[in-house]
Amino acid sequence: MIDTRTSPYAALVLRLALSIMFVAHGLTKLLVFTPAGTAKFLESVGFSGWLAWPIIAFEIVAGVLLLAGVYARAVAAIAAIELFVASTAHFHNGWMFTNANGGWEYPVFLAAAAAVLALTGDGAFAVKPTVRNV
Repeated sequence: MIDTRTSPYAALVLRLALSIMFVAHGLTKLLVFTPAGTAKFLESVGFSGWLAWPIIAFEIVAGVLLLAGVYARAVAAIAAIELFVASTAHFHNGWMFTNANGGWEYPVFLAAAAAVLALTGDGAFAVKPTVRNV
């Protein structure tokens, strides 16, 4: 049974954790790895290098939207897809993300967490909560 008194706060915690992760990863790609370095990595794992900028932009914007709780369910649904696709670059590295070139458990877990937020809802203190049809 879902505790309706605390579930909005559970969704809030999940939304905030995902937002911090997205902003941190997007800014790392932008400021540390640089867009050129990110493009080179993407090409090395079989993706097109031109995806670097859209990925960086999505991760930063998605993180800010999740933080604020603006269209959080839609953003989380798109993020779940992005994270699962990102995890495919690590499938051949094995389970542990500490393996050489990173394993797939961390991005798959994040994809699942984003899917849970998309299914659960915006949570407490969302600036623009999703309207539900009753």
